[in-house]
Amino acid sequence: MCGPRFPPYMEVTAAEPLRRRRRLLFLRPAAALAETGDRLLDHPTIVLDGTRIAAVERQPIAMADGAPVVDLPGVTLLPGLIDIHVHLIFDASADAIGALAARTDDEALDSMVIAAGQALRAGITTVRDLGDRSYLATAVTARAGEVAMPTIVAAGPPITSHGGHCHFLGASASGIVGLRASVAEHAERRVDVIKVMASGGHGTAGSDPSRPQFSPDELRALIDEAHRRGLPVVAHAHSRQSIADVIASGVDGIEHCTFLTARGPAPDQALIDAIARQRIVVGATAGVLPGFAASRRVATIGILDGLRRLHAAGATVAVGTDAGLGPSQPHDVLPYGMTTLANIGMTNAEVLYANTTIAARAIGLGAAKGRISAGFDADLLAVRGNPLEDLRHLRDVAGVFKDGRAVVGP
Repeated sequence: MCGPRFPPYMEVTAAEPLRRRRRLLFLRPAAALAETGDRLLDHPTIVLDGTRIAAVERQPIAMADGAPVVDLPGVTLLPGLIDIHVHLIFDASADAIGALAARTDDEALDSMVIAAGQALRAGITTVRDLGDRSYLATAVTARAGEVAMPTIVAAGPPITSHGGHCHFLGASASGIVGLRASVAEHAERRVDVIKVMASGGHGTAGSDPSRPQFSPDELRALIDEAHRRGLPVVAHAHSRQSIADVIASGVDGIEHCTFLTARGPAPDQALIDAIARQRIVVGATAGVLPGFAASRRVATIGILDGLRRLHAAGATVAVGTDAGLGPSQPHDVLPYGMTTLANIGMTNAEVLYANTTIAARAIGLGAAKGRISAGFDADLLAVRGNPLEDLRHLRDVAGVFKDGRAVVGP
């Protein structure tokens, strides 16, 4: 079992006298998560300047004249949580796929705005949407000026085989030329990441999650084209063979990573070591509401064993909930999913670090999100109690700040 892997701690102070700043807001929680992620700062003052964190002060400071001060007794301040795999297009109903089929794009967009708001109110201030229809996730981002919502990193429709997993979302392709063309279209629609269905999946009639959907040559062409255009590639991969193929092709992230074969899950240590060595980010599919623990098939096919071995090998693992696919996976389910990481051997500190700092880096936002640090975005979650002692405190939300503005409490 690996111990905590955190970067060196750096003290954070104001870059200029606070009284010279404008739009200041002073937050005084009982505690705040240190940049290291492994301990709390006792009674700090977090200074917000508009949408950014201006300073993290560990000693009493003089307040700017007229600037509001928010006292948060009994509260721990954390970076906003980051879910690296959601589907805002699905409404978490009992038949989310059927419900989407009955909606126009305008109706689907309205539903996505509601889903994004649900995530934000739980303290999930950033999400990576890994599959929509008609590139609607990019349109949701454009609505951010109208209503409060998380930052959205959008993949657009997932690239899949003809008749393959989630083909109904509209981005089927085949052959080297076809896959390169699909990546080009996605790039022209200004997506942030390419999502490819490297294996079949659950929930699509005729799709087999234990089998690859593309050849190694096709995957290499897709990933090469995406990287040439400056886009990372995340692969949906249940099949053990498809996992091997995307590793060899230079993929940036693997979602699910359940090592399925025709006989069931069979984690392969050589592949696990390669994932760790190449620093491929694994999206652990975790997070169900109480009462639904056995309702999602990926939770019953050996995912925990594979995740334990990935963590023990030093792989980068963060939770991607697949939110939206059913009643067990609403868009605010991430705090439940994070407890799964504790079950594979992570300390509570590592769990918090995984879906804040590590997740921010994984989705390309590591320079702006995932830490309470001067210059970072003022995306913050305030919870009652100490989540380093008990992760259940993540569900006791006292306040949420997005871009420096309180959207829940305090």
